[in-house]
Amino acid sequence: MARQAARAHTASPALLSIGQVLARLTPEFPDLSSSKLRFLEERGLIAPSRTASGYRKFSPADVERLHTVLAMQRDNYLPLKVIKKYLAALDAGENPPLPGGARDSASMLPAGRRFHRDELLREAGATPELLQEAISASLVVPAEVYGEDTLTMLRALAELSSTGIGPRHLRGFRAAAEREIGLIETALVPLARRKDVTAGPQTAELAREIAGQLDVVRGSIIRAALTRLQP
Repeated sequence: MARQAARAHTASPALLSIGQVLARLTPEFPDLSSSKLRFLEERGLIAPSRTASGYRKFSPADVERLHTVLAMQRDNYLPLKVIKKYLAALDAGENPPLPGGARDSASMLPAGRRFHRDELLREAGATPELLQEAISASLVVPAEVYGEDTLTMLRALAELSSTGIGPRHLRGFRAAAEREIGLIETALVPLARRKDVTAGPQTAELAREIAGQLDVVRGSIIRAALTRLQP
């Protein structure tokens, strides 16, 4: 029965090979590779059908699910276990909120948008002076065009500036981020030494998981400190 189902799937013109899936998705997700597809399958995020010969075949629903996983990783920096839980809730017929907290609003921006300086300032509601201060404080890297992360950053800086907190007050954030990157790089050394095809995707996923946990620790420290400000 399984072999018959596999042959039926193979005969369907809607099913795609790994190469066809990569051709569709790599323009939007340049880091996608066949090894990452296999890694996501191993982690239970996607479940393509198999031919009688064992070749993977992806339905339109598989491709859409894969797109969702990749977009949530890219836009929300979410670990796979969080994405898997969200997808499981969808599969169960539930309507779960998008994970990622405040970062969800940024992820609703169209993927891959790029902004020239004037567009960036207009979208962020920021002044040229604020952008220059952010560059001077090493919070923003000067460029010809800017991505969505810079837009999100500049929007936050514009909001903070209304409270009297300017980029110059946040210079230490860059140094703190560099220290966190150092911690992540140290943790990734054992995986980086491996030579198998899944090492690359596993390294990227572990980096996201560590970054997510560091976010949790940082947020907990800030929330605990805020309790001291309450009357």
